[in-house]
Amino acid sequence: MPILLRDIAIYLKRLFRLSEAHLMLLCAAVVGVIGAVSTIAFRDSLAGLQRLLVGHSGSLVEMAKVLPWEMRVLLPTAGGIVAGVFLVLAKRYAKEAKSDYMEAVVVGDGHLSVRQNLLRSISSLCTIVTGGSIGREGAMVQLAATCASVVGRIGRFEPSRLRLLVACGAAAGLASAYNAPIAGAFFITEIVLGSIAMSSFGPVLVAAVVANITMREFPGYQPAYEMPTFQAIADVEVVLFIGLGILAGICAPQFLRILDFSKRQFQKSGLPLPVRLGLGGLLVGIMSVWVPQVWGNGYSVVNSLLHEQWVWSAVLMVLAFKLVATALTTGSGAVGGVFTPTLFMGAAMGYLFGLGMQLLWPGAVSQPFAYAMVGMGAFLAAATSAPMMAILMIFEMTLSYQIMLPLMLSCVVAYFIARSIDGTSMYEIVIKRNQEEKEKLRLRQTQMRDLIKPAETVLPLTASLEDMTRIFIEHSAKYLYIVDAANLYQGVVALQDLTLILTDKQAHPDKTAADFLRHDFLPVITPEMSLSEALQRFLQHQGERLPIVQSVEAPVLLGAIYKTSLLDAYYRLS
Repeated sequence: MPILLRDIAIYLKRLFRLSEAHLMLLCAAVVGVIGAVSTIAFRDSLAGLQRLLVGHSGSLVEMAKVLPWEMRVLLPTAGGIVAGVFLVLAKRYAKEAKSDYMEAVVVGDGHLSVRQNLLRSISSLCTIVTGGSIGREGAMVQLAATCASVVGRIGRFEPSRLRLLVACGAAAGLASAYNAPIAGAFFITEIVLGSIAMSSFGPVLVAAVVANITMREFPGYQPAYEMPTFQAIADVEVVLFIGLGILAGICAPQFLRILDFSKRQFQKSGLPLPVRLGLGGLLVGIMSVWVPQVWGNGYSVVNSLLHEQWVWSAVLMVLAFKLVATALTTGSGAVGGVFTPTLFMGAAMGYLFGLGMQLLWPGAVSQPFAYAMVGMGAFLAAATSAPMMAILMIFEMTLSYQIMLPLMLSCVVAYFIARSIDGTSMYEIVIKRNQEEKEKLRLRQTQMRDLIKPAETVLPLTASLEDMTRIFIEHSAKYLYIVDAANLYQGVVALQDLTLILTDKQAHPDKTAADFLRHDFLPVITPEMSLSEALQRFLQHQGERLPIVQSVEAPVLLGAIYKTSLLDAYYRLS
């Protein structure tokens, strides 16, 4: 089969005279269809398991409301234990290949373990269907990416093209999960690939669009969120949406810190994985006795906020309990996404902000659902460090130009506020990329004064032949730096200039360093020089070190700059 598919690809390439880029677009379209089908399979599996457990499928929140309190506690607990067992089984195949599609694209060769990801997806199914407070999109995207990896390996793609194909599969899965192909494509290019280059963005976009078209052909297609009509925003009210962006930028990093804190505490417990997931499910189940809205990813609650009137106390209570439930579920080690729970956090925060603005200026501001819609995007932009993706996702959901101005302002403000706090993100790959950018910025600003080391081979003009010989032997150096009484750099004494007379010191008893001085033999470095300027000096000399002086006009010797230190900083910058 692999050989047959490869032969078909070669035949089509020759028949239609396809370039590598054209063939990549064709493969991206195939992956788009497969990604959509895998998403539908996961969605239908959830519905089937719900019918098996309670006799019907639908909203997990509604499911929790009709269950007796004993079942609300028992189901998440049992689901967590079973999910943990599947995760333990999945770990047996951890050495086959990477399990996370982001790692496979960024630092791997695009090879994803099929068995491990299937077991992890089953684990995710068990957590979600029993009320775990986690998103289903994580498993959907991972499944689609795994399918893309299989297609690429069957086609014997080279690693660079296989990585791009896996990225296409992930975009297809995200577009299928949220019915937002443009945002899905931007998510992958902005977060995973790190840059929007047409050579990579083109195939990713094709996969996302084809996946969305495929989803529309299947029954049950509907927009991710049923958005109400967004009314035009008065000029003055735009300021309030900037305030909402500031609030989201402050709150999103705290949300991520809470998730990270919960994960660390569960790991410190030392409990076996099934017990940890069972404990997380138990605590979520106990909370659901009083607040059934903690079940699921928050999707149905967001739709309710957008279309129904809520009192502030109810929104605040659900927000607080949902935050704790999400932290418990993700912290215990459950497999799933936090993308949809993040949208819920933004919607609830925005709704509360809108209610507060109505109390301050009754009748002069938009309805709370407008702030909830913008809050979803702003919180998502701050949590993911991907403002462009967040803007496009909310726009695709609303298809309203009226939302664009407040949405763009809130998302951009939230992004910069969050980055100024600690540059965190819900995706580890983004955190690493931010750290690398900070390091590169620091290195770009590095001047030679930051790399100064002691010269060690420094002698005065009056140094004797014996002194020079001793320093050459002690340090295995090729050059001695010579200074005058005021420590002003005068030049160097080269070892090769002394080799002819070292065997007969008695013949030159009065010779000093001044007699062997080379004034302009070595280029000098000054403290304010940049990395590139200093590198040019080393290219002129081809030595291991160069002297650094205070300035050309006042050449006080400060020490030496070593080529290894310079190259190390330069390569980290490149």
